[in-house]
Amino acid sequence: MKRILITGKNSYVGTSLKDWLNKYPDRYSVDTISLRDDTWKKKDLSGYDGVFHVAGIAHIKETKENADLYYKVNRDLAYEVAQKARVDGVKQFIFLSSMSVYGIEIGIIDKDTPAKPISNYGKSKLEAEELIKSLEGTGFKVAIIRPPMIYGKGCKGNYPRLANLALKVPFFPSIENKRSMIYIDNLCEFIRLLIDEASNGIFFPQNNEYVCTSEMVRLIAEIHGKEIRMIKLFNPILRLSRSSTINKVFGDLVYDMNISNGIHNYNCYLLKESISKSELS
Repeated sequence: MKRILITGKNSYVGTSLKDWLNKYPDRYSVDTISLRDDTWKKKDLSGYDGVFHVAGIAHIKETKENADLYYKVNRDLAYEVAQKARVDGVKQFIFLSSMSVYGIEIGIIDKDTPAKPISNYGKSKLEAEELIKSLEGTGFKVAIIRPPMIYGKGCKGNYPRLANLALKVPFFPSIENKRSMIYIDNLCEFIRLLIDEASNGIFFPQNNEYVCTSEMVRLIAEIHGKEIRMIKLFNPILRLSRSSTINKVFGDLVYDMNISNGIHNYNCYLLKESISKSELS
């Protein structure tokens, strides 16, 4: 049996992973810990095979006032936890990073794409990656996950906004685009396999099919028994727009499928079923 500690007691991904691993009670023992105060520093980590570090700041508007907080939490705190894990004899440290480390809104990310973050969120995640990787050595493996948009029941971010739109508007732009995304259960299965294989390196998990935003909205509406008209009237305007928000919704941003092949057979659900589970479960 493997003992796993998840940092970020109330985080969406952390809570989801705990529930997922608890489906295998004979194979994993899972604990969670909050890092909101310094009590975690007194905890003995020597009994754990792995630490999954998910605690961090995301989904809040960046300002000059909160810039330092990103680095204190997403970088410095992550590094402190990794240091303690190594000193206490933990064998594997898994760090949840982000696609944001690339700093691009449109394009294809492959093995040669440089990391050039432009947001404090992306910069703090990349700097944390570099610090944590420097700790790797004999007996201490570091696995870094850079997921694209994560969606599922109860998630935050762009997915619930799209779901809300799908249920309210009578029509939606019909644009053929491609986005890398990952359903939360697929991500949890990916992490479970990382733990099983004691893997290290940088990983890019994603659904085994790219997602078209218009198709996702149509599926959400369909699952709720609602008809939504897909129209192309505004397509020329949307395609010429330089709005960051428009790019995030209708632009193409994908991981090359070839860089997502390090771990196999983690996609438990295809798009339609994952949307159904996100909306109805």
